[in-house]
Parts: sequence; structure tokens; C-alpha cells
Amino acid sequence: MNIAILSRGTYLYSTQSLLRAGERRGHNIRIIDAMYCTPGILNHKPKLFFNDAILEDFDAVIPRIGASVTYYGTNIVRQFESMRVFSTVSSEAILNSRDKWTSLQILAKANVPIPNTILGSGHNVEAILDTIKGDQMIIKLIEGTHGQGVILTESYQGTLALIEALQAADVKFLIQEYIKESKGADLRAIVVDGVVVASMRRQGQDGEFRSNLHRGGTSTKVKLSYQEEKVALQAARALQLGVCGVDILQSNNGPIVLEVNSSPGLEGIETTTGKNISRSIISYIERSVLLK
Repeated sequence: MNIAILSRGTYLYSTQSLLRAGERRGHNIRIIDAMYCTPGILNHKPKLFFNDAILEDFDAVIPRIGASVTYYGTNIVRQFESMRVFSTVSSEAILNSRDKWTSLQILAKANVPIPNTILGSGHNVEAILDTIKGDQMIIKLIEGTHGQGVILTESYQGTLALIEALQAADVKFLIQEYIKESKGADLRAIVVDGVVVASMRRQGQDGEFRSNLHRGGTSTKVKLSYQEEKVALQAARALQLGVCGVDILQSNNGPIVLEVNSSPGLEGIETTTGKNISRSIISYIERSVLLK
């Protein structure tokens, strides 16, 4: 098969891992930077150009769309879809999962357990702030990644002051309950085609409430409980993601989904677990394209 990897980082671990996995299965893999692509509709048919060459005869595409190029990147994924090319993650699913509030709305509709959350740009937020228990709260920018744009407030008054500042600056954000008992740790589960193929526990540094490996956190291989695996699969199914990373907090009321990543990094979890996630993604493509 001819498979495109949409990635701006040719030599990033995740891109190279997918390249190796595809080539080992005998597929023709091409790495394409979405920002150098131009979509068009010519003679009533969708066309896609990479620089000045037409991209055609692809069977599948693996989107690795960064947050900073979400809008244009998903347009390119949608163009592949209009050309009837199979995508491991749909353009609509990328957009839904990338917007933190939209993704939480979709998860709530599907009865997936999530933290108590308020849309910070809503009217008269202060009046309903006490519906979130505790003096400490999490403030999240709608489109932050790798733990950026996530703030832990230390008091109710501090939360109010930050809300006022963000609203005055017309910044889109969420107010979320702080799950103190998670102690700066979470579980990351990688779901491919409705199966959890790898999972790890991430622990933030001392004094750090964010567990992201990009921020110096550590990771260990872990086997999810039945309930943890269930909520991970529920989340992936609700957001219609063929491939995703699901972040889960262990709370006193059971596992809750913190967020879902449509383009999870593979280096940390493949290194931690020894699982070849890229091979699972290529196998998913084979089942979806060759066996349909």
C-alpha cells in the first residue's frame, strides 16, 4: 500500500517509528508536511498538491497534526478523505478532540466520567464557581498542549482573580476541579482500533501537579484495571478516534478521563512499555483498507 504520514518533523521519534513499521510490512511510506500541501477542486474533483506535484494513488494517511497548525492540517486530512483515502484519525475527530471544551461535551454526552468543569468564558461564572468543590482549582486554556496553559490555583480568591484577568483578555479557558488524590500522576492509554495496545503511569516531579513527560515527569509500565480500560475505550469511541491517547486520573470515585489526544507522542510510551504501537497502527490500516 501507499501510505502518507502527515508530519512536520521528519526525524521525530513518532514519525520515524511509523516509517519503520510501515516499511517492515512492505508498504511504500511517504512523509509529507501538510503546510506544503495545497488542496484544490479541479473539474469537480478534489486534488491535492505537494509543492508543485499532485499527490495521488494513496491508500491511507496517518495524521500527525500539531496544535499550532490544527486548522490547516485538518483541512489537508479532509482533502485526503474527499479523495477517498483512509485516515487513521478523521479530520472531524481531530478538531473535536483538539478543543478541550468540545471534547468534554462529547464525552459527557456518552456518559464518560470526567472532572467537574465550567466553561470560563461563560456568563456570570463566579456565581456558579462554588459548584466545583475545593479552594484549589485547575485553569486550562482551551487549546494548550504538553501541560502548557494549565494552572493550579491555590485559593478561591486566587481563582477569581485569574478568571477576571483571562476574561478581560478575551482568552478561552476552562475551570476544572483539582483531583488532589491523584498526587500529580495519571495513566496514559493508547487505543488503536478499539483496543488498548499500551498503557503507562506518568508521575510528575515533586511539587509538580502536571505529569507530562515533556515537563520532566517519569513513567512506568502499568496494566489498567477493568474499569480504567473501559473508560479509555469509551472515550475513544465517543470521539470516534481510531488512534488516540487517553489520559486518566485515579480519583476517590474511580477513574475519570482528563483528556484525549488525537496525535499522541509514541516515544515515551513505546520506550516505557516495550510495545510497538506503530506496528499496531499499520495493522489497523491493513485491516481497514486491504480487508474492506
